[in-house]
Amino acid sequence: MRTNKAMGLRNLPSKMWNVNVGWVLTCNLAADLHAWTRLLGLHDDTELARAEPQTLRYCLWHLPARLVSHARRRMLKISVTWPWKNAFLICWQRLCALPAPT
Repeated sequence: MRTNKAMGLRNLPSKMWNVNVGWVLTCNLAADLHAWTRLLGLHDDTELARAEPQTLRYCLWHLPARLVSHARRRMLKISVTWPWKNAFLICWQRLCALPAPT
């Protein structure tokens, strides 16, 4: 419940039932993505393996980078001085290496 509240569940209630249902589903989806990212991509990182949503938001999701295009390819240029650059790259490579769902 704490994770769901950190993902936006504390913005309830709304006056309309459909808005509340959509908001709860969105918050649960965000909490699931947070949990699976930690489990599959950050399992051996002692600092981020048990991180709360605010910590992951600060360390991984709000990364100082630029998405650039060159020679019809997209590249992500991450700042060299960012302390969690290697953690992000390892997590990204692990998540991209997962097999496609069947």
